[in-house]
Amino acid sequence: QLQLVESGGGSVQAGGSLRLSCTARGFNSRGCGMAWYRQAARKQREWVSSISADGSTNYADSVKGRFTISKDKDKNTMYLQMNGLKPEDTAMYSCKTLGPYACRYTLWGQGTQVTVSS
Repeated sequence: QLQLVESGGGSVQAGGSLRLSCTARGFNSRGCGMAWYRQAARKQREWVSSISADGSTNYADSVKGRFTISKDKDKNTMYLQMNGLKPEDTAMYSCKTLGPYACRYTLWGQGTQVTVSS
């Protein structure tokens, strides 16, 4: 079964850090572009960051300089290191493979909750 499994969410105070993980199961994500999205309560889902198969990265302006996306090809896992967290970063974070053009598959993970208190 092909799936993405996220972990690493939790509750932190403003200014704190978390590292989210997104592990691909059932397939090799080495050649995939992948991304993180988030959805806060009563808001639309928004793109946070993406990483191409060759390691090129992009960030939303709201997280640039605070978040870092990366991939460990040996572990088949993508990460999102989040530093300097703000209450407005509170959301459900989900990872996605960027099919059909940047990956053979288009898959979403189940999401992991991040809550930042002031």
